[in-house]
Amino acid sequence: EQASEEVSKSLQAMKEILCGTTDKEPPTEIVAQLAQELYNSGLLVTLIANLQLIDFEGKKDVSQIFNNILRRQIGTRSPTVEYISAHPHILFMLLKGYESPNIALRCGIMLRECIRHEPLAKIILFSEQFRDFFKYVEMSTFDIASDAFATFKDLLTRHKLLVAEFLEQNYDVIFEDYEKLLHSENYVTKRQSLKLLGELILDRHNFAIMTKYISKPENLKLMMNLLRDKSPNIQFEAFHVFKVFVASPNKTQPIVEILLKNQPKLIEFLSNFQKERTDDEQFTDEKNYLIKQIRDLKKP
Repeated sequence: EQASEEVSKSLQAMKEILCGTTDKEPPTEIVAQLAQELYNSGLLVTLIANLQLIDFEGKKDVSQIFNNILRRQIGTRSPTVEYISAHPHILFMLLKGYESPNIALRCGIMLRECIRHEPLAKIILFSEQFRDFFKYVEMSTFDIASDAFATFKDLLTRHKLLVAEFLEQNYDVIFEDYEKLLHSENYVTKRQSLKLLGELILDRHNFAIMTKYISKPENLKLMMNLLRDKSPNIQFEAFHVFKVFVASPNKTQPIVEILLKNQPKLIEFLSNFQKERTDDEQFTDEKNYLIKQIRDLKKP
């Protein structure tokens, strides 16, 4: 108990040095000394490794200290980003934090701060541990699953060129895992995953990914099934992915065949699809455009 109190006091003192107080700015020279000590002594690693042992307020202080020191810049340099790049296990300790309910959300806060920096995002993306996200976003604890999804989404949308390179290099593995999320029993995971998929394939940086995704007949079949999901929200998100298959001017032969085979059914289905969305003009226009595209399809 006494040790715990001392740790809390020390953390508060460190936080005060880094963040300053209401009436005084943090002193630059002392901040620099403290940062250097955090690196040299390995204390940054120790704090994360032992986060579970620190009390509730202390955990909050650790994440504030960590995020504050991560944002610190000297000219164009970010010393803490350089330090973590040289000690990448810090990132994987934070990621593994999702497996411990009492530190998961704190680790999520620190992890998202790391992802703001492209060199750190790159380490996570291209690591074997990246695939652990597919497990974490399906966690049974709603708060943890949601937080993990927020981090996952951040990682796949923040640094556009980096993500495009990553997805192109790892397409088969990632989309195999991703498809499982689209079949998830968990409504929230399923909806969020569909929405993110729509965002990814409609991003111009991911043109090569989109082209590959919409060339595969199994992906079209999955979207057609999701259009008939019992949840209107999931139907709506599926519509935004489905429209990319139909609107593409360069459809592959198998895609054209599926659309032709289901032509009358699709026209009828789309004509009655979510008619209650009367105030959404863009949706109505897109729906009418798709109906016209499907109607105009000819056997090659």
